[in-house]
Amino acid sequence: MEKLNISVVLPVESSKHKNFTDLFKSCIVSVQQQIKESVRGENVIDDIELVIIHSGEESLVELINNSDFSGLTTNIIHNEGDTDFSTQVNLGIEKSSHDWVTILEFDDEVSSIWFRNVYKYINAYPHIKGFLPIVVDTDENDTFAGFTNEATFAANMNSEIGILTNEVLLNYQNFQTSGMVFKKSIFDDFGGFKKSFKLTFVYELLLRLTYNSVEIMTIPRIGYKHSNMREGSIFWNYKNGEYPLTQEEVSFWIESAKKEHFFKDDRDIKYEVIDI
Repeated sequence: MEKLNISVVLPVESSKHKNFTDLFKSCIVSVQQQIKESVRGENVIDDIELVIIHSGEESLVELINNSDFSGLTTNIIHNEGDTDFSTQVNLGIEKSSHDWVTILEFDDEVSSIWFRNVYKYINAYPHIKGFLPIVVDTDENDTFAGFTNEATFAANMNSEIGILTNEVLLNYQNFQTSGMVFKKSIFDDFGGFKKSFKLTFVYELLLRLTYNSVEIMTIPRIGYKHSNMREGSIFWNYKNGEYPLTQEEVSFWIESAKKEHFFKDDRDIKYEVIDI
């Protein structure tokens, strides 16, 4: 069997986040650990390409230039356009070199043998185009806050245990694409994240992929640690920022995802408050 070649897409907008340097280093080390664990066991990894998309912020560029990326092939991209998460990720995937890709957030970590586990499932299930990890969520104090992606194993929700279906998604929204290892071609064929979507851009993408019969499986292994509601993060800002989302707007974005996932292109959906 061929060894795994994978591109890790890491979007970074600013180094001014709280504890950014330490979080960024831990994130990179977790990727490098994939190679070390592969060598300790069966050597299944050929190349890991680290695709960093950054805003050009001076302090951020300095940190990247002085970072240790040993063992990784690096592809550093200065994005001179919009630096929102969706745009950064879409660009990173477009510029990535390998057929298999994954998304990594700078304040998150990949579990030490996640790629090794994925490799086994890629060879066992060649028709599957995306493999979700069980995600461990932690709060702002790095305390365990729950799991994500485990719902595909709930017998009362899913007739195809372990498989993410459109039916499951229409009834349950809490799924995470960071850490998912998937074929780059599905972004080419069905489109990436839609920039206009607040809050539910991940949900809308998964609805769109499953509607188009892209088969996605959850591997019953912890593969990713996600920092949930870290101060300054996207979802923290939606809840605690200067302009927090109301419950009405949250509902709007959920319903918009259910309506818009039939379309590949971003139709620039906007939430408007109607005065009565």
